[in-house]
Amino acid sequence: MVKLGYKLMSEEHAPRDLVRNLVLAEQAGFDLAAISDHFSPWVEEQGHAPFAWSVLGACAQATSRIGLMTAVTCPIMRYHPAIIAQAAATLGLLSDDRFVLGLGAGERLNEHVVGEGWPGVGERHERLSEALDIIQGLLEGELSNYRGAYFTLDQATLYDRPERKPLVAVAAGGPEAARLAGRKGDALVVTEPKPELIEAFESVGGEGPRYAEVSMCWAPTEREAQETAHRLFRWALTGWPVQAELPTTRGFAAATRHVTPEAVAQQVTCGPSAELHLTSIRKFIEAGYDHIILTQVGPRQAEFIAFFERELAPRLRG
Repeated sequence: MVKLGYKLMSEEHAPRDLVRNLVLAEQAGFDLAAISDHFSPWVEEQGHAPFAWSVLGACAQATSRIGLMTAVTCPIMRYHPAIIAQAAATLGLLSDDRFVLGLGAGERLNEHVVGEGWPGVGERHERLSEALDIIQGLLEGELSNYRGAYFTLDQATLYDRPERKPLVAVAAGGPEAARLAGRKGDALVVTEPKPELIEAFESVGGEGPRYAEVSMCWAPTEREAQETAHRLFRWALTGWPVQAELPTTRGFAAATRHVTPEAVAQQVTCGPSAELHLTSIRKFIEAGYDHIILTQVGPRQAEFIAFFERELAPRLRG
């Protein structure tokens, strides 16, 4: 059966609101919740960027059933992989084994803040590969020393580590990253309904959950939803090669200056129609993804969660 998830957009909501939204999501029957880990919002209109790991700790204590996940965090610049392993192990314990660690190669927007520059895509993938070795080894309790081209580990031990290792899910936008997820991860994360990413993941022995994020904007009218999605989510139309490289919200404002609400609505389903949103969601299910994370754009989170419980969940689970 397909598992249904809720996205905690840390770029759009203050930390207390994120926790309150998660409590509502658990009550409404969502199976899991994923949080973005950003130092900066994509555009100024979003207005938030709390520390995801602090929010996750609060979420673990505020809920009892719903799964928790990073979607995704970047362990190659802003954090050393050992710190992410320690954080994941702690969340595994605090959540009673409800936590999944989602990892990706990151964006300049969030990683350049530590002043170490921003490498090209090839080096980013090499760094992520090393980070996966370190994180998996520490979480399994089988690694304490490591010397790679980019990272070193010196007599490291996780003293608080759950008996069941948290799954490590790896984000992929193309076949190369999907194969990396298959070789070194426990699950796959995508944002497009591409069956070829699953094929690449499985071609190297990858198995486990296949997560997909689906963006939407529920509102009482289609026009309101389009305007909200344009104001807060137009950055997504720049495409991954741009999203990974721009360093500031000003850059994303300039890159999306000519994007219209109608153009955003071509990528983000907008309005009160359940059938419209279901059509978009089903594309991912038909492509083979079994964990669907719904991203509701904008402030109407409680209304969306009620809409999910009333209109979406029964039809997706039925």
